[in-house]
Amino acid sequence: MRRLEGEFAAELALVRPDLSDRYTAALPGARAAVLGRLWRGLLYEPLPRLTATGPSRVLLADGRELTGPERRPYDLREEPELRLAGRPYRHPAELLAALGLPGSARLVDDLDHSVASMALSRAGASPRPGDTVEDHEQSVVDGHPYHPGCRNRPGVSVAEQLAYMPEHRPTVALDLLALPLRECLVTGPWPASLVDGDRLLLPVHPWQTRHVLPALGLRPHATGVVRARPLMSVRTLAPLDGGPHLKTAFTTRMTSGIRDISPGSVRDCVPLSDLLTTLAAKCGGTLRIARYLAGAAGQVAGRHSADLSCMLREPTAEPGTVLPVAAVTRSMVSDPAAWLAAFARLALTDTLGLLALGVALEAHGQNLLVALGADGLPYRLVYRDLADVRISPARLARHGIEVPPVSPRLLSDDPAVLHAKLFGSLAGTTFGSLIALFGQGDRDAEDRLWEVVAAAARRAFAALPDTPDVRAARGALFGARLMVKAHLVARLDGAPPGDSWTGLPNYLGAHSHA
Repeated sequence: MRRLEGEFAAELALVRPDLSDRYTAALPGARAAVLGRLWRGLLYEPLPRLTATGPSRVLLADGRELTGPERRPYDLREEPELRLAGRPYRHPAELLAALGLPGSARLVDDLDHSVASMALSRAGASPRPGDTVEDHEQSVVDGHPYHPGCRNRPGVSVAEQLAYMPEHRPTVALDLLALPLRECLVTGPWPASLVDGDRLLLPVHPWQTRHVLPALGLRPHATGVVRARPLMSVRTLAPLDGGPHLKTAFTTRMTSGIRDISPGSVRDCVPLSDLLTTLAAKCGGTLRIARYLAGAAGQVAGRHSADLSCMLREPTAEPGTVLPVAAVTRSMVSDPAAWLAAFARLALTDTLGLLALGVALEAHGQNLLVALGADGLPYRLVYRDLADVRISPARLARHGIEVPPVSPRLLSDDPAVLHAKLFGSLAGTTFGSLIALFGQGDRDAEDRLWEVVAAAARRAFAALPDTPDVRAARGALFGARLMVKAHLVARLDGAPPGDSWTGLPNYLGAHSHA
């Protein structure tokens, strides 16, 4: 047992001794799950001093060889063991440390946290009690299907994970922080119920109250006022009494990003919602945007702070079963080809239409929700969390649409940027994980499912105007390589801020003319 695993076990014995045996039993599987994600990254990311020489072999600059099972980049399976210079390794952090990659100390720590927290997630997860959106949200136990830091939660104790993380199905009681209204940045109509005279009442996550507010010299006006259920993103919660979902600041690193809310995001949220809602209607109306209704940020030392912020998002409400794509399970789907065909038709029609108009969505399994009809097939998609879209001012202008007042970081006319944002998330993560889930390692079945997606893409492109933008998008989606986020590279010391990227073999490319 690694040091951090032991620390988790010791704390669990104090706060939830009934889970201790389940935690210990979950450790080997958690190690294998993270090791599988690490193996994917070692095979397919541009890492220093490593050269992949095939889908099952990596050569180190010092002559050592790392070997394991053949792995396509979209595979989901766990890897119990990899071999470095003939020696077996079963823990991802131990393996990465042994590789000796320059600048990888932070990443080794990430992997330790990811394993320990995943074991805790698996130990504490309970069966789905119902069929609400929140029930499905909380059924996702292992996190991001391809990110080695899928359960990296430094700064969040065992007791806090049990109290706040969605897979443990808690109810979280949010606090209210009273701030001078005149000093707050407010976008959209802030609810009257969250105003007290000349003070704005900002919903605050209790973790934020405990760990961040004291250093800012602040304390809540009221504690435990809003009872809510956490959704997949942890810091977005659905109040038990209904009303807008609350996206709160939770200023620590989870997966690989700090989960605060920048003042820029607060400024952008309503204009972005308006733009995407307008464009979605132009694409046929089968995509619904979960709009931000309002946002607010308070001041620290005279500047609006990402630590004191909250955004209100309209709840997901569609007839039938609604769930994030990441929560889809094999047992829900009686006919994978039919289900995937219906989903791909919606996803590609909607997202390619938006791309042609000028917006690239980050359409991965957490941001994209699917509504299922009585036949179990997708009939509508819902897109949420708008802060990472990319907008092309030139494309909007060509369609007579004014660019909204949003942060410059969201704006790009570079087709490579737009294509990587959309196709890296949609084809690289969403379609890949669904095909791995449905195909279960049967390569012939998986190839047939890729053809289902490709056929939907060909039909979606055929329905769009034959413009240079659309032709370029078709070439990118059906190209030999697909640009996706490089999760390991992004956490190496010296990595540039923002996303890092790598090119993966594109399994849609072989089906472009079928």
